[in-house]
Amino acid sequence: MLIPKEIRTITGIKENTEVIVSLNDDCIVIKKSKPATESYFTYYAATYSKKLKNNIDINKILDRECDRDFLH
Repeated sequence: MLIPKEIRTITGIKENTEVIVSLNDDCIVIKKSKPATESYFTYYAATYSKKLKNNIDINKILDRECDRDFLH
């Protein structure tokens, strides 16, 4: 299904955004999907991890960022 560009622009729906399509009386309702888990990171990793070519150690990245910020 292709959502018209004007509607995508107004609602901020970008490519690969998951949506929920439902019927309300005689209207079709399209809503952005909310993360199914409490952690958005977990939701994002589960949804988009197929695109990653290498494993990412998020703790190592965060440690480097903290070290970098601390040293500056």
